[in-house]
Amino acid sequence: MAEEILDPDLPIVDPHHHLWDRRNYAPPVTSGAAEPPEHPFITAIAGARRYLLDELIADTSSGHNVRATVFVECGAMYKADGPVELRGVGETEFVNGVAAMSASGTYGDFRACAGIVSKADLLLGDAVKPVLEAHVRAGGGRFRGIRNSASFDADKAVLGPLNRVEAGLYLSDQFRTGFRHLAPMGLSFDSWLLEPQLPDVIDLARAFPDTTIVLDHVGTPLGRGVYEGRLPQRFAVWRDNIRELAKSPKVVVKLGGLAMAFCNFPSFLAEPRAPSLQLAAEWAPYIGTCIEAFGPERCMFESNFPVDMGACDYATLWNAFKHIAKGASADEKTALFSGTATKVYRLEI
Repeated sequence: MAEEILDPDLPIVDPHHHLWDRRNYAPPVTSGAAEPPEHPFITAIAGARRYLLDELIADTSSGHNVRATVFVECGAMYKADGPVELRGVGETEFVNGVAAMSASGTYGDFRACAGIVSKADLLLGDAVKPVLEAHVRAGGGRFRGIRNSASFDADKAVLGPLNRVEAGLYLSDQFRTGFRHLAPMGLSFDSWLLEPQLPDVIDLARAFPDTTIVLDHVGTPLGRGVYEGRLPQRFAVWRDNIRELAKSPKVVVKLGGLAMAFCNFPSFLAEPRAPSLQLAAEWAPYIGTCIEAFGPERCMFESNFPVDMGACDYATLWNAFKHIAKGASADEKTALFSGTATKVYRLEI
C-alpha cells in the first residue's frame, strides 16, 4: 500500500538523478558454482533498464512537489564514433534534448534536467579544456559541471561492475592539471568516492579552494564485501572525515545514495519493502551528521534515482527525507529540499 505523502506542498529540486536506456543489457548467464553471482547493484536496478523522461515524470509526479531536477552523468548516449575524449558530449546533447522537451511545457510546469552534470576525463590534463567547452556548447545553457568518479576499493566485491578506476585518482598530478580548468570556466565538480577515500577529496578541496565541489551520496558508507557488518564500527571514521571536509567552505554535500547496494542497509532489497520510517531511522545518523557539519545551506537531499530503487520507490524516499527533516525550520527545509540545489547548480526555474 502506498504511503500518504508528507508535506505535499513543499517545493523540491531533485539535484541527482540519471537517465538511460539499457535495452541491450544482458545479465551474465550463470552455468555452475564457478560463476560469481550477479552483483546486488545490478539486481537493484534490474527493473529500470529504461529510465527516460516518461519514467522520470512518473516518479516526480507521484505526490511530492518536485519542481525541477539536475541530471548527473551515468555514461548514457555517448557518441558511437569520433574522438574518444569527445564521445561523452553525446550525453550532454541527449540530456539537453530531454530538458528542452520538458521546458516546452508539454508535460506541465515541472522542469526536468534544468541543470546538467556530465563527464569529461580530467586525466587529459590541459587537453580537457576543449572537451569542457564542447559540453558547454552542447548544454544549451544548462551545463553546470562534471563528475569524475574516483570510487575504488581493493576488495572488488564492494563495487562489482563499477570497478572502473585505480586508487588515488584525485591525488594525481595529471588529474589536477585538468581540474584547474573548472573554476575559471564557472563549472562545479561532483565527486563520487567511497568512505575510506574521503581523505582524497579533503586534500583536493584544500588544493582548490575556489572550486565548488559537491560530495555525492554523503561519501558512501560501506557495508559490503570486507566491510560487511562494519557500518557501526566505521561510523566515527566517516564522521570525522565529514567534519574535516566541511572546513572547506566551497564543498557542499548531497544527502542520499544510502539506498545503494554498497551501503547494504537492512532495507536494501528487503521484502516487503521498508517503510519510510525505517529508511529514516537507518539514514538519519549520516544525514544528521552532514547537516550539523555543513549546515542546511550546504546540504541538499537527492533521489539518486533510479539507482536507489533497490530500497524504495521515489515517493517513499522523499517521505523518509521529510521524516528526517521534521524538526527543521521552514528556512532550513527550503535550503535542504530546493534552495541549496538551486544555488549550487545555478538553476533558472
